[in-house]
Parts: sequence; C-alpha cells; structure tokens
Amino acid sequence: MITSAQLLDIGREAFWVTLMVAGPAMLAGLIVGFAIALLQALTQVQELTLVFVPRIIIMFLVLSICLPFMGSVLGQFAIKLYAMIATGTPLSGG
Repeated sequence: MITSAQLLDIGREAFWVTLMVAGPAMLAGLIVGFAIALLQALTQVQELTLVFVPRIIIMFLVLSICLPFMGSVLGQFAIKLYAMIATGTPLSGG
C-alpha cells in the first residue's frame, strides 16, 4: 500500500522531471522572446512575425539538441515508476 509520504515523493519527482523535460525549450523561448521584445522596444518595429518565427525556430533547435537528454530523464522516471508499480515498493530518491 502506498502511503501519503510515498505519493508526495512520486509527485515531487514527477514535478522535477517535468521541469527538466520542458525547461530547456521554455528557457530558450523566454530568452528569445525577451531579446526580440527588447529589439522591438528599441527600434519601435511592431511586427508579429518577428516575435513568433525566431522563437519557434530556436525552440525547435533546442528541442532537437536536448531530445536525447529529455528522453533519458523521462524514460528513467517511467522505468522507476513501473518498477514501483510492479513490486509495490516505494520510489527511491535520486
């Protein structure tokens, strides 16, 4: 039987896995968006495609570069979770 502490450990690890998987693309999008907003504020060019196209391209490149890391992190978490379900033992931290 899973206790509430074990359930919280699973939720905590799922939260960190989500951050590690989504973090690189979101951080790249944030940096590019900030740089473009700064450029638009300095030049007063208000073009919508200037915001979206570079952000999409950079996020695609970051995803393609970080995909092995992201898959590894998600796969390790899934293996731990499936092993815990199969054996009924708590998820080990780390």
